[in-house]
Amino acid sequence: MKRKLVLFITLLFMVGLLAACGENTAEDVVDSLNKKAEEMQSFKATADMVIETGEEPQQFDVQVWHQKDDYYKVVLQNELDEKGNQVILRNDEGVFVLTPSINKSYKFQNDWPKHHSQPYLFTSLVSDIANDADREFKSTENFYEFTVKTNYKGNQQLPYQKIYFHKKTYEPAHVRVLNSQNETMVKVDFTEFEFNPEIKEGEFDTEQNLAEGTVSVPTVAELEEQSMAVYYPTNLPGGVEFTNEKVVSTDNGERSILTYDGDKHFKLVQEMYTNSHPTSVDVPVYAEGEMVNLGFTVGHLTNNSLEWQQDGMRFVLASDSLTVEEMVEVAKSVQGQAMK
Repeated sequence: MKRKLVLFITLLFMVGLLAACGENTAEDVVDSLNKKAEEMQSFKATADMVIETGEEPQQFDVQVWHQKDDYYKVVLQNELDEKGNQVILRNDEGVFVLTPSINKSYKFQNDWPKHHSQPYLFTSLVSDIANDADREFKSTENFYEFTVKTNYKGNQQLPYQKIYFHKKTYEPAHVRVLNSQNETMVKVDFTEFEFNPEIKEGEFDTEQNLAEGTVSVPTVAELEEQSMAVYYPTNLPGGVEFTNEKVVSTDNGERSILTYDGDKHFKLVQEMYTNSHPTSVDVPVYAEGEMVNLGFTVGHLTNNSLEWQQDGMRFVLASDSLTVEEMVEVAKSVQGQAMK
């Protein structure tokens, strides 16, 4: 009887040992992901993204095209606003951000999307995993799961991300970006993904993407019908409070100026784009400074100001006392009309 028991335990041990030998380690999976990223010539992806950094969740449809080495096209579509889409385009000429809702486009000379986390880009996810020596790894029935540091410009409030890959294909499945309390602030769920698809000629061409009709540009009548609603930030730095609101008339309509004072101070300027603004989506404006990913849109950061567009409006946050991280946090909380 004892002999049979010993034999049974030995068999169980051997089965467990064989199973363990057959399971990929974290290093195996990282090597496979790096190999995929190096060998692939292109990818296409569709994803659902929910951002919960503001008072109300913001939902987006995301479409991505990538062709090796540095061609990218990302379309972010706000599910609640059919005209609230934004296009980020990278090609040999630079990086372009198209905002059709205000009939405007910007051109940047920078290295986007390199060196900054992008939760909907396979190449960025693999890079974040490879660059984090302290990464955590877990293998479940269907997924390889990594927990790694993020690399967001001016935003240390979202320090970690959980990234899930399908075991059989190494395609990305889910991304969860976490705050310091380990709460999910950004959710990305990939609904379609394809390695090495055939991408039609001209997909990354500047003129084709900027041409009228390529993206949904509002008519003059639609711009004139839009009315200005004042938006207030819901996430303020400690010791800072709202002190004043002023609405002034300009040649182009109305401009709202919100003032916040205390331990630090800033002003938030916002105005509605109208047909009297010199805007044109097919004539890009050169933007100085750095691109900053606000999640729901892309802004550009200069020495003491952060500018972005949303809901047909232009926002400028100006301060000589806020840190870059604080400016980004305030901007990300201006995601809808709210009471001050």
